[in-house]
Amino acid sequence: MRVPPPSRLAALEDAHPGHRTELVDGRLVHARLRPFDTATRVRLWRQAERQLGDAWGVMSDVPVPVSAAFEFCPDLAVLPAEALDRNQSAYPARVVRLAISVATTDAFTVDYEVKDREYARAGIPAYLIFDPYRAHCVAHWNPGPDGYRGRDTIAYGDTVSVKTPLGELTFDTTELPVDPAARG
Repeated sequence: MRVPPPSRLAALEDAHPGHRTELVDGRLVHARLRPFDTATRVRLWRQAERQLGDAWGVMSDVPVPVSAAFEFCPDLAVLPAEALDRNQSAYPARVVRLAISVATTDAFTVDYEVKDREYARAGIPAYLIFDPYRAHCVAHWNPGPDGYRGRDTIAYGDTVSVKTPLGELTFDTTELPVDPAARG
């Protein structure tokens, strides 16, 4: 079993307020956060919690090292409550059952391409990208060495369903905010 590297991001906690900091290909990358990003995350967290039993929990913005060169802070991640109860400053990818990103204008390539490949390589069973700037969600499943083999794009207004090792989770996108520029 591959042991994940220790977190390098944990030492930077709160060093860049208003930004998400991640390690991408060995470099620190900062993405500005906007109100719709936070609103989306909070609404998705509530929806996830309503569906999870006591054995599962949700975390946000805690480092998940996936390799020596890549360390992400998922907007939301679903993992065993037993792991969350340890209240660690970082968690190995092997315990994450679902990773969720809320796309930001500063990190489209990271969210849509890099995380697709790296989360899949790390064996995270499912990855969702909720995008308030394009008014859609991209659901990824069936991880492989080059990325997820399954992918669907679901327009906001529809329900997103994703099968995970803990069962099927659904997210109602009608209550998610959409950037004014995406409304047309």
